[in-house]
Amino acid sequence: MVKFSTANAKLKALYDVPELERWLENNRKVYSFDLLSGWSCPMAKDCLSKVVQLDVGRRIKDGPHTQFRCFSASQEATFPSAYNKRKANFDALKSLQTTYGMAKIISEAMPKNLGICRIHVAGDFFNQKYFRAWRLVAEWHPDRLFYAYTKSLSWWLEDRDGLPENFVLTASRGGRQDHLIDQHNLRESKVVFSEAEADALGYEIDHTDEHAAIPEIRDESFALLIHGVQPKGSEAAAAIKQLKKEKVKFSYSKKEG
Repeated sequence: MVKFSTANAKLKALYDVPELERWLENNRKVYSFDLLSGWSCPMAKDCLSKVVQLDVGRRIKDGPHTQFRCFSASQEATFPSAYNKRKANFDALKSLQTTYGMAKIISEAMPKNLGICRIHVAGDFFNQKYFRAWRLVAEWHPDRLFYAYTKSLSWWLEDRDGLPENFVLTASRGGRQDHLIDQHNLRESKVVFSEAEADALGYEIDHTDEHAAIPEIRDESFALLIHGVQPKGSEAAAAIKQLKKEKVKFSYSKKEG
């Protein structure tokens, strides 16, 4: 059995986006589906962080090329409920051998009132079969919207032609397959350390996830401001300190949904 999560503070902002109203008619809700951070992210690089189990408690282990710490990994180190739910989802899906089997348990667990699903507030597509499982789920539920950020770009490109309209993807720059973003002109999101950095790129900053979710703008790239708990003394921590000084909104409630 796998489980969805109710919308966190950021995702709740999607209720106020006019372009998404049709997906939320009849009192439908926003949910996410999450896996264990880092462990389910085979193409992560700049943000690679994972929680490791100790004899007593847990700690975060950053990757060799980590430039900023994954927000959801920090959640998993802090909230046992988040860690346990995401690990259970990941373990259940890894145990299955077929795309159909994965899609079936996801579809069966889907809340009846789900209107919009962010696939992976935590985690990523960990293999081709799992990516195709979500494609199949979207095909089975054309009246619901599914969207995701991903660094698993080769699996997206394998199936790029013919993806259902309600399956919206964004290439998350900062991974091991960044070259594919430029080679194939993929829509991207990029984590920036300041508003000026976003301006230099010509990217709007998405504070609400609407850029990632709205199907009609699926070709428009955008920026995300650095957020989360960052290692002391790091460039990312210094950037967050500066954002706070400038009173720039960059974070949301830390409560787990």
